[in-house]
Parts: sequence; structure tokens; C-alpha cells
Amino acid sequence: MLEEKRFVQFSAPNLAETKSEPVPSLQPDQLLVKTDCSAVSAGTELLVYRGQLPEDMLLDETIDELAEQEKRFPVRYGYAAAGRVVALGRDAAPEWLNRQVFAFHPHESHFSAHPENLIVLPEDVPAEDAIFLPNMETAVSFVMDAKPMIGETIVVLGLGIVGQLTLKLLSMMPLGNLIGVDGIPSRRELALNCGATAAFDPADPDLKQLLGELGADAVLELSGNPKALDLAVKLAGYSGRILIGSWYGKKQAPVDFGGYFHRSNIQLLASQVSRLHPKHSGRWTKQRRLDVVWQMLKQHRPSETYVTHRTDVANANTIYKLLDERPDEAMQVIFTY
Repeated sequence: MLEEKRFVQFSAPNLAETKSEPVPSLQPDQLLVKTDCSAVSAGTELLVYRGQLPEDMLLDETIDELAEQEKRFPVRYGYAAAGRVVALGRDAAPEWLNRQVFAFHPHESHFSAHPENLIVLPEDVPAEDAIFLPNMETAVSFVMDAKPMIGETIVVLGLGIVGQLTLKLLSMMPLGNLIGVDGIPSRRELALNCGATAAFDPADPDLKQLLGELGADAVLELSGNPKALDLAVKLAGYSGRILIGSWYGKKQAPVDFGGYFHRSNIQLLASQVSRLHPKHSGRWTKQRRLDVVWQMLKQHRPSETYVTHRTDVANANTIYKLLDERPDEAMQVIFTY
């Protein structure tokens, strides 16, 4: 008889619980996956944890397990799980058994899935790197949409895991300057170690001085803090680009779209990974982008650089409390099962 499964449930604002229930029975065409590890996406998951999701939005309309849930407590969330297929429905193809797979799925020790909702891991990508797939795909998407050019000055606002991965990809390009901005000193130090030419606190006046009269060619706002958008406007140069990759949830902040912005010809671009931007659709598909993501995961092995906590899923509430109250102590958290 199979063991019970454990899962994370956001039961109320600021309360994440680890609960148990029977392992799901399989439909004839389904597979049972036993999870090895799952990644906490702090920015988005803290919106769920705090109860800051907009009322008019689904949890995620592109992920079946999230789109089907009502967006009120209790709710399950998460979208980066890697594990092994341990059982098959009677009609499932036998070659699926024991395959290592990735799924956009909430934090659960076991889950049932249809084959089309699983991604088979390349043999040379371990599970702890595979669970960076959503954030690496987001980083690849941001770089594609930002369209960096040789010699440009680019600023990345927000050096959480998505900001760090985006900065790492940008560091591979022949830019003039690559500047990271974050209020947490350890994140700035990590960015410098991973290719940034400079890193600043957002309140540091030397940042504006470094950019000079020309300002930044592009600013990527990835902080999750709507106040940072106002800083992005101040840092962008004439006809510069501001890519807004943050999801603010219910959080709002004033932005000065007055004198400087009004005459600056600054371009504002909302960028989100679920869909390819139309300007790429002529030659790019999601599969082509995913192939690039696997290449970047193999090349950079993010689990070796960015993981600060590996902990059993039983410690979920402690972890979310840490991420909420002491974000300077953690970069990437991995749940184990």
C-alpha cells in the first residue's frame, strides 16, 4: 500500500501548513510521480502566503492544477517540481515508468499527471537544477524581450532569484555596463560574483552619477516592488526601455509620469513568460525557447550557486515566515520529500 502524500497548503494569510492525505488513485491514462524536490518561487508564492493576489486573476490560467483552484484560502501553490514516475494507469505507455520528470505543479510529495503535462528531464540535468526551469525560462524570456545590444548600459532592479538568473544571462553578452540594484547587501555581492560590473543599493546617489546624463539604455524591473518602477523611470535614458517583469499582486505605488517621463520617449514593456511576445512568434516557439532554457541550466548549474536552503517540506511555514520577514537570509529554497 502506498504511503500518504504530503503537501503544502496556504490555509490563511501568513499561514502555510504541511498536510497529509491519501496518494491519489490513477485514471487509466495517468502517471503517478513521486517528487524528489520542488523550488519555492519566493516572489509569487509570498503574494499567495500574504493573501495579496488580485481578486480578478486566476492563480495561473496556464497551469491546470492552479487554474482549477478557487483563489481563496485554503489553496495549494507552487510550480516547480521534479521527481520520478513510480506507477502507471492501466492505459499508460510502459516506457514512462522510472522516468525523471519535471512538472509545473504545487508542492506535493506525490501527484498524478497526464503525460502531456510532464517534461522529461535530459539525462545530464539533475533534479535540483531542473526545478530552476520556470525561473530560468522567465529569465530567458526577459532577455529576449529586452533586446540588449552591444555596448549598452543595462540595469537590473531586484536581485532575487529571477533577477540573478536574468543578470547571469545578460553577463554573457558584450554590454558596456551591467548594473544590479537591490537593498540587500548579500544579493549585491552575489550579483558582482556572477557578472555584474557594479551593484548598488537603490538609495545610493552614486548609481545615478554612474549612469550620467545618458542614463540607462534599458532597465529591467524585476523586484516585485511597485515603488521600483518610479526608480526605473528616473534611471532610464531618453528613448530607453523599461521592461516590467514584476508581478505586483495587490501592491500599488505612485509613479511620476510627469515632466521627465512625458518628454523622454521611454518605452514601457510588460513582459510575462506564459506567452511568447508577438514579435518573436514568426520564428520562435515555446519549444525552441525551452531548448534554450535546458542549455542554460546545463551551462550554469544554478543549484550550485543560488541554493541557500534545502529543507523537508514539513518546515514549510517556517520557510515562508523566513522569506517574508528576513529575506536577506535566503536566496533559493528547495523543499525535499
